Amino acid sequence: MARRRRPSPLPPRDGVDATRVVLRSDPSGSEAAATVGASILAMPAGAGLSVDDLVARFDAGELLDIDGCRVDPGEASRPQRAVYFYRDLPDEVEIPFDLDILHSDENIVVIDKPHFLATMPRGRHVTQTALVRLRRMFGNDEIAPAHRLDRLTAGVLLFTTRPRVRAAYQELFAARAARKTYMARATVDPTVATPIRIENRILKDAGDLRARVVAGQVNAISDIELVDSSAGSGLYRLAPHTGRTHQLRVHMAGLGVPIEGDPLYPVVRPEIAELPDRGDFSQPLRLLAASLTFDDPLSGRRREFVSARDLTSDPGR
Repeated sequence: MARRRRPSPLPPRDGVDATRVVLRSDPSGSEAAATVGASILAMPAGAGLSVDDLVARFDAGELLDIDGCRVDPGEASRPQRAVYFYRDLPDEVEIPFDLDILHSDENIVVIDKPHFLATMPRGRHVTQTALVRLRRMFGNDEIAPAHRLDRLTAGVLLFTTRPRVRAAYQELFAARAARKTYMARATVDPTVATPIRIENRILKDAGDLRARVVAGQVNAISDIELVDSSAGSGLYRLAPHTGRTHQLRVHMAGLGVPIEGDPLYPVVRPEIAELPDRGDFSQPLRLLAASLTFDDPLSGRRREFVSARDLTSDPGR
């Protein structure tokens, strides 16, 4: 079992966790030891910051290591040392769709996530994420996701409300004990007979936008069925049995029926991908996490949550 990461020495601020970076000895690769400041500024997390910014955080006691000790930006960078600080929040395009609450209790919050809203902060998406919205809505910085949905995918998403129950719910998804059903809109190809099971190997390299199918041991399995073709395009029911990144999108594209609005598969379409960053949400990925069913790990009770979103209408509905 993987060792759990120790908690941040800095608490969340307005629903946003402090940034964690792992230092390198020298970002340029030369033998001369780099400073902590130089190492941080060479990383994506340091974009937009200056040495003076880091010094100001040090003076405020907001540049700390995992033990809560202050870290001077001018000291030598020690490889693999974890350092925490607050980043300035980026300017973000507001996602103009509601985050609907399907259920909440002392242990979990289940939402019906809209398209375009990321599950949790990453890169330039920070406050416009489901996690930060929920923390602010409930006034609870201990809320955390038990699993994730792609930013472009809408539907049912489960969060835990306190650390003591988090592992039990996360294990549901790690062990594939939670059943997830998706719906998707795509073209209809009469030569593609469904229901069909797709089994192959999918890999996605860090820094690469797209996943790819490669030779080797199967790690991605999906059941795909066309359930309605009366609305000008096909409505498909998708049941993933594994959880590879972009799995359903890759499998649908591989069948020759890519999901409507997909900016990455079968080919990259930057003209679609760039629309949300300009405030245009008219072409969502027509993929919906339609239902989530599991036996509650604490009560043993059977739970089922169903999305109310409609793939044929405006993305906010």
